[in-house]
Amino acid sequence: MSRPYRLLVKNAKQLVLICKNSEKYLTKYGMQNLCVIENGSVVIGSDGLIKAVGPAETIRAQYAEALFDKVIDAAGMCVLPGLVDAHTHPVWAGDRVHEFAMKLAGATYMDVHRAGGGIHFTVEHTRAAPASDLLATLRSRLMRMQRAGTTLVECKSGYGLELQTELKMLEVIEEARRSLPINISATYCGAHAVPKGKTVAEATEDILRVQLPRLKERMSAGTLRVDNIDVFCEQGVFDLSSSRSILQAGKQMGLNINFHGDELHPMNSAQMGAELGALAISHLEEVTDAGIAAMAKAKTAAVLLATTAYILRLPQPRARDMLDAGVIVALGSDFNPNAYCCSMPIVMHLACVNMRMSMPEALAAATINAAYALGRSHTHGSLEVNKHGDLLLLNATRWEHLIYQLGGHQELIRPASLFLCWHQFNPGPIDQTVRISTAQTRCSLHPPAETHILEMLRVKSKRHEIAGEGDEQHGHKGPASNADLKP
Repeated sequence: MSRPYRLLVKNAKQLVLICKNSEKYLTKYGMQNLCVIENGSVVIGSDGLIKAVGPAETIRAQYAEALFDKVIDAAGMCVLPGLVDAHTHPVWAGDRVHEFAMKLAGATYMDVHRAGGGIHFTVEHTRAAPASDLLATLRSRLMRMQRAGTTLVECKSGYGLELQTELKMLEVIEEARRSLPINISATYCGAHAVPKGKTVAEATEDILRVQLPRLKERMSAGTLRVDNIDVFCEQGVFDLSSSRSILQAGKQMGLNINFHGDELHPMNSAQMGAELGALAISHLEEVTDAGIAAMAKAKTAAVLLATTAYILRLPQPRARDMLDAGVIVALGSDFNPNAYCCSMPIVMHLACVNMRMSMPEALAAATINAAYALGRSHTHGSLEVNKHGDLLLLNATRWEHLIYQLGGHQELIRPASLFLCWHQFNPGPIDQTVRISTAQTRCSLHPPAETHILEMLRVKSKRHEIAGEGDEQHGHKGPASNADLKP
């Protein structure tokens, strides 16, 4: 008898693969023409990886004798890859809701600073918080993101600004990575702001001589996994020279360069990042034409943050100019005390309305391109063979409802059925995979349609065999400073 598979999701009205030819990212025309199979099915193996995607009839024939732990009949529904949030600050202590009220009442950033608020308020509270408290709040925030469809999230440190608290934050992120059913890309962001009482030069020296060497020791010992290095390159924070030194040092340690740039002033951060081989640059509200051209040439992703421009009333990032120039455009929530948004569907909606992205562009930016910005597009961001089987099931006949219904997913999620085909990436050899001919898929655009329930699929341990018809078949046979402007 055939070995058991973890999951079959069959008969989906739309199976949204995003890509079909192992693309690392999409630009221009590719973002407008996502790969969609009408009446499709997907098979997830016991290792949590996708084994086959294709037309339902083809999958039914090829897996007629296979055993599945779970079978879900997705007739009338859509299946998409899990969303990827390419920029968050989710580890911190201290409530700053009062600052939002102050700003709405007309307070300036400096007014908030003089009242004891801003990033240094969060730094003070995060330094004082025990790791257990930070882990508890991080767990809650990550699970909230997951309920909104995120299955891979970037998590930054950056509210310590000194060695011990930065390490504490990264340890909390590491524990979340090990214990929670969500995929995490960890970012060291010790250069998030200049600590009180220090100059830029002193802060840079501390990072280069104290923090990064200790971080390298922990990484080499295998007690911490860190993927990216971040700097807030901005006037009054870390200038181009300091930013370059820190980013280069991180790159030499094997970290991906993924940093804040050209947010409040045109610093030429984009050109510097492209020169350094940065994987991604975030914000870019003030990027220049030369910066856009440099990023397009270097294949440096632009992680655009629709919530930040919205909440801080900043100019919108020049998404259309970047898209037209061939920049790899990704999206992130920028979740932080100053932009409290856990929802990538809301981010995509804002990107469409305020940055004039199309819905296919926004979905590509929140899946394959966001995965690319984190160096994970070989494992995440599309429904392709050998990628992680992280799925979203929408109770709608058109996938666009995920973006169209502003905030609707919060009320329509069924928490009891949440699932992420969680796979700690160490799959080993993968054999007997089935690849469906690309001739059986099509890439197309679709207008909006009806209502949806956003649902992630939780695979349970009961074994099921492929069934011909019916919902969740069981046991059947048949065919799944300026620092105070920052968060």
